Amino acid sequence: MSWSVSTQPLSHDVSSDGAEWSTGICDCCQDMKQCCFAFWCCPCFACKTTREFGQCLCLPLLDICSCAHPATMSVRLAIRQRYGIRGSLCCDCVHSTFCTACVWCQISTEMKKRTLPTVFSDVFSLG
Repeated sequence: MSWSVSTQPLSHDVSSDGAEWSTGICDCCQDMKQCCFAFWCCPCFACKTTREFGQCLCLPLLDICSCAHPATMSVRLAIRQRYGIRGSLCCDCVHSTFCTACVWCQISTEMKKRTLPTVFSDVFSLG
């Protein structure tokens, strides 16, 4: 008998009425460790979060060249689409421009809350 570890796939179903963010944009202080990391070193936190999302580690560094933060806005939009969260491109733009660290905390928290736990299962070899 051998053990294997598998992760349940995430559901990408978008509900017809749309879901809400699990935390508000200003709820970043609920996790003080995460909040401090995002506040004091937002580029590092953004790169770590983007990597966990499955995108290029350096993607958030594009935000340094612009005041509109296109990478932050695109990751926020992608998270909304993945989890069927209601919102608008206008809100994504405003939040990404004026509340960058809070947006990255919200994205990170959403990914943590929506990720299914790892499941251990038995694998029996036949033969």
